[in-house]
Amino acid sequence: MLRIFVLITLLASPLSLFAAPVEKIYFGSCAKQHKPLPIFDAINQDKPDVFVFLGDNVYSSYFDISQMPKQYQQLGGHKGFKKLRAQSEVIAIWDDHDYGQGDGGKYFKDKEKSRKYMLDFWREPKDSPRYHQDGIYTSYLYGEGEQTIRVILPDLRWNRDNLYSVDKATYETERQPKFMGPYIPSTNPSDQLLGDTQWQWLEAELKKPATIKIIGSGIQLLNEFSGWETWANFPHERKRLLEFIAKEKISGVLFISGDTHFGDISKVSKDLPYALWEITSSGLSEKWKEVSPNKHRIGKGVNVVNYGFIEVDWQQADPVIDMGLKGKDGNVIKHFSLRLSQLSADQKT
Repeated sequence: MLRIFVLITLLASPLSLFAAPVEKIYFGSCAKQHKPLPIFDAINQDKPDVFVFLGDNVYSSYFDISQMPKQYQQLGGHKGFKKLRAQSEVIAIWDDHDYGQGDGGKYFKDKEKSRKYMLDFWREPKDSPRYHQDGIYTSYLYGEGEQTIRVILPDLRWNRDNLYSVDKATYETERQPKFMGPYIPSTNPSDQLLGDTQWQWLEAELKKPATIKIIGSGIQLLNEFSGWETWANFPHERKRLLEFIAKEKISGVLFISGDTHFGDISKVSKDLPYALWEITSSGLSEKWKEVSPNKHRIGKGVNVVNYGFIEVDWQQADPVIDMGLKGKDGNVIKHFSLRLSQLSADQKT
């Protein structure tokens, strides 16, 4: 097992040192704890250095939040999960099902309870600011020197304003038959997804040194289809992030996301210093009958259970980054490779 010393990077952080560079960061979302979850066997066979749970890590009872510890206990009891936790660094952010309210946002009355249940299960240090700040956002720095990876996990629930929907008749006649979802984009620039304090934190994290910066989002970020929950529900927030990356010439950014119950790979390059890529891995147990529209999709969507992978070959003069999705048998479903230089803000690719 690779020995990794982890620094949780919050509003401020000291220098971190590690025993070895991290080469394998895997991720997934949407794991119903009462199902068998055989996909953990394939993940464990790959022996990732780090595994990121991107949300819906358990499916809670919306009507009785007090049942959530038992649901986490059920996930923790899976043999494959125990092995993953024993051999790999495991980190997590939440989405609506482990937040405790379907498509929930800042007005969820029991979010303090669900925060404690969540952080306790994922073994967050008791003195961590995540227990007290305005959300459970955090980041982790792995490696040292030129072989560093920063994993940034924003909280897209705690401060999120209400969503907007089409009217009931439109949904039932036009949206629902096509599995298109009820939501429409906000046109109010004061509506927030992250909140002011978290925006300051996120921008500061992106400016911190790291060769590769992985933003782990509970919901899709690059996809502009807003029928289901995505950053596109708040287009001004999505635009703000992409414009910040471009303006500040932030190199090395990759996006990973979950929630959808289908796998996806997206690419956006317009008005950016380099192409931004996003891998959506969902779900570890769940799959959806329809794949939503995505004009930025590369190839086809994946409607089987899957997990995501990012593997970095640091031994190359221009390191190679392999990324994609694998199925429950561990076989590659979708895959693409980049050179690190293709994520440089100093050149257009």
